Amino acid sequence: MTSFPGKHSFRAALFRRHFASYFVLILIPVIVACALAHLLVVRLIEEDARKLNDVMMARLSEQTDTAFHSLQTNMINMLTTSNIRSLLKVAGDTSLEDPQRSELIRSLREQLGKLESDQLAARAFLYFANHDLVIDADAYTDRAYFFQQRYPMEEREKHELVTGMSGRKMLDFAMAGTEHMSVLMSYPYNTDMPEVYLVVQINQARLAALLDIPENWAAGTALMGPAGQLIGQSGLNGEDASELARLIRLQERVQASDPASGFHVTGERAISLVKSGFDDSYAYLSIVDLPVLMKPASVTQVISWGFLLFFLVVGSFVSYHLSRRIYKPIMEIKENLKLHRSEGGQTLRAGGNEFDAIKRFSQLIVTENRKLSQRVDGMLPILQEYFIAKILLGEYKDALAIKFYAEEIDFNYARKASRTVFCIALHYDAYSVEPLSETSKTFLVAELKEQIQGLIPSPVWLCQTKPELLACVAQDDPLLHVTPEEHAEMIKLALKLHGKYYKAAIGIGRKVHAIEQLHQSYEQAVHALQRRSLQPDVEICDGRVAWEPPVCETFLSVQEITRVLNRYKSRDYDQLLQGALQMLEDGVKRRVPAAQMKYVCSDLLNTWIRAVETERKDFDMLFYAGLFEQMNRCMTGDELRRCFIAIHEQLFPESEEESRAKKLTDIVDYIHAHYNEELSIEQFASQLNMSVGHFSRTFKEEVGEKYVEYIAKYRLQKAKELLLATDLRIDDIAEKVGYWGRHSFIRVFRKYEGVTPAKYRMSQQC
Repeated sequence: MTSFPGKHSFRAALFRRHFASYFVLILIPVIVACALAHLLVVRLIEEDARKLNDVMMARLSEQTDTAFHSLQTNMINMLTTSNIRSLLKVAGDTSLEDPQRSELIRSLREQLGKLESDQLAARAFLYFANHDLVIDADAYTDRAYFFQQRYPMEEREKHELVTGMSGRKMLDFAMAGTEHMSVLMSYPYNTDMPEVYLVVQINQARLAALLDIPENWAAGTALMGPAGQLIGQSGLNGEDASELARLIRLQERVQASDPASGFHVTGERAISLVKSGFDDSYAYLSIVDLPVLMKPASVTQVISWGFLLFFLVVGSFVSYHLSRRIYKPIMEIKENLKLHRSEGGQTLRAGGNEFDAIKRFSQLIVTENRKLSQRVDGMLPILQEYFIAKILLGEYKDALAIKFYAEEIDFNYARKASRTVFCIALHYDAYSVEPLSETSKTFLVAELKEQIQGLIPSPVWLCQTKPELLACVAQDDPLLHVTPEEHAEMIKLALKLHGKYYKAAIGIGRKVHAIEQLHQSYEQAVHALQRRSLQPDVEICDGRVAWEPPVCETFLSVQEITRVLNRYKSRDYDQLLQGALQMLEDGVKRRVPAAQMKYVCSDLLNTWIRAVETERKDFDMLFYAGLFEQMNRCMTGDELRRCFIAIHEQLFPESEEESRAKKLTDIVDYIHAHYNEELSIEQFASQLNMSVGHFSRTFKEEVGEKYVEYIAKYRLQKAKELLLATDLRIDDIAEKVGYWGRHSFIRVFRKYEGVTPAKYRMSQQC
């Protein structure tokens, strides 16, 4: 191959040219997109993250403030509506016999119990400042006993609590940061020397639940007091005292530097502050894990940089590849075209220049395209049949849509023409000795379509809407005046040609005058098929005519069910089967619809199953479901009869002795019907899966005579009837009763009768 002069410099120039084009057309927009992602998308994500934090904090503060408001209201209601003022008058009376004092204390204890049901209340008690009396929900006692036994705490905590109960209080916190943290409310309210303090211990677990933010970016939340004390927290268990103090100082610094801002970043964490709506001196503090909160923004940054790097690498690789390949001469194209083979296996003719080779290759492509078009044209009938099926099923109901799709597949039709839809239901024999394969069914339906099109003189469309449902759309010819009934008879004639393979029924729909209305005629024709009976011949069901089905119960009566169960209990299995077959025969004679008849058959089969389940547990639900499915596949009386015989054999099997006796009875009946034929003992022994000797012994036990003697005597009985009733020759009589020649017949006759056949005839005639 000839090389270009300055090949490497030429390749580098090509690389620069392609990469420059790539840079201008693709890489610059990518860089702009990445920059916009940094400037806009990341900022939007950060703003959304902060807004999310603000929303969560607002929700947290709202629900916590609501809880404190509720607690304050309940405490005020308790102090206002209680009998504290009445109790204060008799509080100094320590007599246990004073019923008024006892009743007032009992009433206060009940109200304290109700107060303890508040969401934030763990325990509540009344502390009387001027009397040695403390009342809680369970008891009332003096102060010393109460703080030692009822409400034990360390001396320091007790001192802090007692010291805090001075002056006016309105939901003030005491012992903050301890397990005994409580809120205080004094009574009377508007005095600096209150007589009673209502103390409610805060349920810190519930407070922590209210303060919890269920997000992985929330490192912890807390409720801070006016002096920076920790009222409640969630998720800060791992923080030590110094860290918590640092956060409190940071909180103070944030509020001092920028009171309007509630978000301050420090390192990888941020402090979010929200003032309490319950009390402005309190604030909710949230510690935000910034890497987690801003993770979407970080991921977006990484993706944008990776996106830019990917396009840079791809552009470099593509430019390098193109620059390496594009310098090759067109001779390489010619050499490659020489190796191309057409469908006939011939190589492209060599010769001429490179453009001649490309021209020949183009001609080859045109030829292949023509062959492909022919294949597509061969598929048009299939597409058109599929299109008709879609119209019949109601998927195309708009005239414009039908017109558009018809033009796409070259389907010509007269939009305003009268048409009638015929639905042909094909049911293949479920008990056929040689069932048809799917391929055979396909060829059979194709042949049936051709015959229908040949018999109906007017334009006909045929398609399969379901595997065993063939739809025929017949257009009225104004010159022929063929009625839908006549069309149905023509279709029936075509169906009878292959009637041994299937049971068919024809449903006639109403006549419509526009193609978009064909689905209405199809639906009526399908509904008409519900009228088909169990008759094996081809039926025509006219959906345009009102129809009254024969009167038939769809379920067994109580008496019939009882009769079936009694027959089962008495082991009269044959009568069970005969009753079912008689019911089927009556339904066939009365032309009861197959669908209605199947309801009765299902009820009968269900009764059989109920009877069997009382004694047998070896059948499962799948087995019973298979029986119903087997029955539902039947569409003729003969199929249902064979189905019930098969089911009867499965549900009510005979015992081995009964089965053997029945089989021997069948063999005897066969001998009586075919005594003039060759009756091989080996044939009957094989039917019973016995050896010849075993069969011979069994036959003698059941019949009373040996097999050979029984056949010989029965043949001689028939021979004597012929000797006396006819004038046939001995040779003819011997042949009629199963003997090959007169000699063997005479020998056997003399053995059992003592005389020859001729002498027997003469002696009986005299």
